[in-house]
Amino acid sequence: MRILPKAAAAVLMASLCLPMASGAQQLPSAPIPYETLNPKAAPRAPARPRPAARPPSVPTTATAGTGVAGETPEGLAAPTLAPEQLEAYLDGVIGSAMARDRIAGVTVSVVQGGQVVLKKGYGHASLSPARLVDPDRTLFRIGSISKTFTWILLMNEIQAGRIRIDAPVNLYLPETLQVRDQGFAQPVEVAHLMDHSAGFEDRTLGQLMERDFNRERPIAQYLRQERPRRVREPGLFPTYSNYGVGLAGQALTYVTGQPFEELVETRITQPLGMTRTTFREPHPPRAGIPAPMPQALAQDVSEGFRWTAAGGFEARPFEYLGHLAPAGSASSTAADMARYMIVLLDDGAYGESRIFSPATARAFRTPLRPNEAGVNDWPHGFIAYALPGGRKGYGHAGGTLSFTSNMVVVPDLDLGVFVSVNTENGAELATRLPGAVVGQFFGPDQAPAQQGTPELARLGAMYNGHFLGTRRAYVGLERFVGFILAGVSVRVTPDGRLTTSGLAGTQTWVPDGDPAAGRFVSTTGSQRMAFMIENGKAHSFRGTFNDARFQRVGLWSQPQALAWLAALTILAAVSTLVGLALRNRRDLRQTQIQSQASLIQTIQAVLWLLAIGLFVSWVSGAGDTAKVVYTWPGVRMILASACALVASALTLATLASLISIWRGGRRLDSWPVLRKVGFTATTLIYAAFAVVLLHWGALTPWSS
Repeated sequence: MRILPKAAAAVLMASLCLPMASGAQQLPSAPIPYETLNPKAAPRAPARPRPAARPPSVPTTATAGTGVAGETPEGLAAPTLAPEQLEAYLDGVIGSAMARDRIAGVTVSVVQGGQVVLKKGYGHASLSPARLVDPDRTLFRIGSISKTFTWILLMNEIQAGRIRIDAPVNLYLPETLQVRDQGFAQPVEVAHLMDHSAGFEDRTLGQLMERDFNRERPIAQYLRQERPRRVREPGLFPTYSNYGVGLAGQALTYVTGQPFEELVETRITQPLGMTRTTFREPHPPRAGIPAPMPQALAQDVSEGFRWTAAGGFEARPFEYLGHLAPAGSASSTAADMARYMIVLLDDGAYGESRIFSPATARAFRTPLRPNEAGVNDWPHGFIAYALPGGRKGYGHAGGTLSFTSNMVVVPDLDLGVFVSVNTENGAELATRLPGAVVGQFFGPDQAPAQQGTPELARLGAMYNGHFLGTRRAYVGLERFVGFILAGVSVRVTPDGRLTTSGLAGTQTWVPDGDPAAGRFVSTTGSQRMAFMIENGKAHSFRGTFNDARFQRVGLWSQPQALAWLAALTILAAVSTLVGLALRNRRDLRQTQIQSQASLIQTIQAVLWLLAIGLFVSWVSGAGDTAKVVYTWPGVRMILASACALVASALTLATLASLISIWRGGRRLDSWPVLRKVGFTATTLIYAAFAVVLLHWGALTPWSS
């Protein structure tokens, strides 16, 4: 991806409570059954037996690889990872990725059987002064992995009976933060926040992250001022929402009377001994803002980097996310995340204490709303991963502008993998590494399918089309950018395979069963996608992570239509200005109305060229994703929109003048026919372009 697509990747990833007397979370003596926690779900089978509680210490690499292995899906004992072989493999994979993708630093940890098999740092955490990545000391931003801490705290309150999972979230929020109905009949429930089905639009630009601490706001103020629109009834389907997780964090604060950061510390990180994990950020103390990260941690936080066109790493300012801490402000080390994964695999047990109950552990592996499509079904806020060999993992990925992280635990293998990179270009490594480890050491049950089918080739009309994702803004200039970034084109090839093409690249799929059923598997791995089909036509689909629904759209919502109309507008505008310069005296004979219409169309030509030129200029500067997010919408985008708005408004005048233009006056005092045809064609092109821009939200310079 380049320029605007590169910005899209970061934007779309990012792409984010009763005080206890003792350190460990105390749960009810009689655990509440899972079916009580989630009365809408079907009963679940009993959890598999777990080993006895492990001691509250995480062995070093030297003692790793001696724990009890889990069970494979076939019921055979899972192989135990050998530290030396794992380290050699990771050295090769990570080293190659760092050189190929220009990654400054990586931190990784792998656990199995209650032991740390490997924890290791690669590259640099800072360049000036030079500081190497230390898996025990260096803190990386883990982004949306932060959400798993929020879900643990929330599920504990649900199990304690202080929050009901099927109750409206407004019951647990102060009046100023309650979700307004906005014309929708159904209230947003707690469960809707956990599987991202609340129905919010997703806004990112200009407010999700800050680089200037002076712009930081308390979370309650942020949630009040940046309230997204509700765009659909809750519970229909997931569309990832950082805002929804922020509401969950505030519900915890409202119910317990304890700030969110303190809740994490007293109920999770301190009891686990995760002394180098924090939701606090490095900044000066300020009233109304949570206390800063301790200096002993702040000095070990990795910088974030981007690889510049000049051929070097550029350090970026710290990315402030404290205003939405429950969704993404955590920083941690590979060693601390190893301890966290061991507890997740041991159903919340930590020594003689429990961070969460076995019922909660089952919930984190059980979907709130089951589906049979093979895609992520959001097991109570966690992500379900399809892994090689038909295995299933659980965890979460996380991305800021510079950091990308991934944490996956595989209960069947008693395995956990955590990886984080500190450079914008490292998303592919972080995304693929856990699955690569599983595939390398535990083996896929079969090679990915490669061949298409003649049956699918005959069904091209069912699937071919352009689909627009629901994870985007729905009004204003950000809607305009969302139309460009969130679109995916689907095509069936003559050899019976299906391709999806968007700004993230092109991927190839083959049918997973009956081609008419709408389920597909990637030709390069275990990813899946599922189409929803009505009346013989696919109207939408969901991808592996099921974080948005992609819905079929018509011609006027497709980038190709916008591009063609922009090209025609440029041609018409240039022709208008050239004609003005070359027109002879005979051609200057015109009625008063024709003279005024010509002046208006000349002004339009200048405005359209300015608008398109300013937008192209904005795109050319969008290679730095941080600049796009922090400075949105920026002077160039506002001016481009304003020029387009005025040009579009003037189109109303030229449209109204068409009848008078064609009537003209006497033959010698009026335009020739060819000029009338040219004026009419130009007016219609401008009108069509204006209508599409209005539909895309590009004519709202006042909206950021």
